[in-house]
Amino acid sequence: MEYIKLSNGVEMPALGYGVFQVGPDECERCVADALSVGYRLIDTAQAYQNEEGVGNAWRKSGIPREELFLTTKVWISNSGEVKAAQSIDESLHKLQTEYIDLLLIHQAYGDVFGTWRAMERAYRDGKVRAIGVSNFQAGRFFDFAHYVEVKPMVNQLQCNTLIQQTGIEPLLAEFGTRMMAWGPLGGQGVDGIVKSEELAAIGAQYGKSAAQVALRWLTQRGIVAIPKSSHKERMAQNFDVMDFTLSDDDMAQIAKLNQHDTGTINFGDPQFVKYLIENYG
Repeated sequence: MEYIKLSNGVEMPALGYGVFQVGPDECERCVADALSVGYRLIDTAQAYQNEEGVGNAWRKSGIPREELFLTTKVWISNSGEVKAAQSIDESLHKLQTEYIDLLLIHQAYGDVFGTWRAMERAYRDGKVRAIGVSNFQAGRFFDFAHYVEVKPMVNQLQCNTLIQQTGIEPLLAEFGTRMMAWGPLGGQGVDGIVKSEELAAIGAQYGKSAAQVALRWLTQRGIVAIPKSSHKERMAQNFDVMDFTLSDDDMAQIAKLNQHDTGTINFGDPQFVKYLIENYG
């Protein structure tokens, strides 16, 4: 496995397993399968309502805690210094762990500065090894990162071969923030990556599939990818991407596939924000 070093020196696996939209009843089985395949980074969130499944799976796996990298996120309904602090303790309990490797603010709304103060305190107290944000687009990210004391170590964004997030990269670099890709193989308004003829043709040179090329393209850019599958065979295929290196020509060819650089969800759309806050705040 390759690792990406965060600004505070913590090393994070470049490839992990995401459990977005994995039901609570199915999560334990899926995470157990992912761990048996070799994944050591597991990405969950309070809003996914499956942190318990992640905790049960890793506890039963017999894998030492120090070999795992657990990520979760504070949801809007838990925003603010007091609520966020309480929710962090609840996540620790559900994950059955004394510390979280990476804790993110899930959405850029609610009392994010209060939430961040609680996260900074958890970080300094050793409850969390690294802190960051999720779905903070460029303007919102700059406003936030400019004012907080501990700069975000990660920004998790929708990113894949069709949504390349090249525009925000210089801004993230300014604050020493690394990118983590959700939807690395599509979803949320993006289709065609796993069936891409261009990616398949590139993969044929290496004996790899289009999906494997898409994941390798991300990790070669220094972006952490967290693909999701409920099928163990597909989990294994997604994990088998560290034994080849795309050429500069391959990388340049894939760069031309960019269609929606900042993503298919406009997180600054007032109607979208209204929907999030009124339904989940």
